Amino acid sequence: MPGPPGPGDGERRPPEDRRHMLRRRWLTATIIVLLIGVPAVYLLISANQSRNSGRDKEKKYSATGLTAGWPSKVQRRLYDVPIPPYSEEVAYYETNNWRTSRLYVQFLTSNDGLDKFLRATGTGKGVSALKKNDITISRRDRRVVGWEFTDPGPWWGLTHEMKNPTPTQDIVVNRSDPKHPMVYVVSTTTP
Repeated sequence: MPGPPGPGDGERRPPEDRRHMLRRRWLTATIIVLLIGVPAVYLLISANQSRNSGRDKEKKYSATGLTAGWPSKVQRRLYDVPIPPYSEEVAYYETNNWRTSRLYVQFLTSNDGLDKFLRATGTGKGVSALKKNDITISRRDRRVVGWEFTDPGPWWGLTHEMKNPTPTQDIVVNRSDPKHPMVYVVSTTTP
């Protein structure tokens, strides 16, 4: 006994009219654009913003030879430069030759961060070890990274001299902002 007619049993759908076909194609194209095009545009915009941000930092520090960001943990340990947590405007530059290796570092920190940094480098006295108007970083080292200590001070400095191969640090601090000192360090090691 034959059952009710099914979709392929003699019942044919009427042919699709042109207007319905165009509407269906337009809807399909719109869905494809929304599913693929919108995320693609978002990725392009995001990538461009990220690249521009990196370029801004690169421009800021490339004039001085410094690289924006923190030196690696290995560099900080080898050169005995324990940058305090939560420091800002961190930048560094490393030079090596057969005789001497140097790590140049700058960072903005708090008074507590400065004291902890000085104690961690082994000065033993913390902030009280600094001497007013003592620019301990040599002209040669300042030229390498473009540091000019001509801004308003007061400027404080110290040299933490150690026997080779332990690194010696020349430290200069700009205290123009009493709550947030800017610290400049040249750590030199001779193997």
